[in-house]
Amino acid sequence: MKLLFDQNLSRKLVNRLTDLFPGSSHVQFHELAERTDTEIWEFAKANDFCIVTQDADFAERSRLYGSPPKVVWLRCGNAPTDQVEALIRSGEEAIQELLKNPDFHCLELH
Repeated sequence: MKLLFDQNLSRKLVNRLTDLFPGSSHVQFHELAERTDTEIWEFAKANDFCIVTQDADFAERSRLYGSPPKVVWLRCGNAPTDQVEALIRSGEEAIQELLKNPDFHCLELH
């Protein structure tokens, strides 16, 4: 499954993480930057993306509605892109398990 990076994350992550998550994208590449969380959620669901965000709203939506889409909630605050990339890389195994397991809907990475 591909990752869809939310507005609050750098677009650079798409290319930096292509070795682990090919086909990933960013909301800006789909004209979703100014859209509502519901519109982003529905886009991710329709296009087989897992949302990667620092926004608690998507984690809450995941608790309410389950998946798809799956959600990776990054709990690192306003970290530089290098640190965000390192967090995702270190959590790759957990992310892959989230994507494979139908009982998991949201993953928090710290």
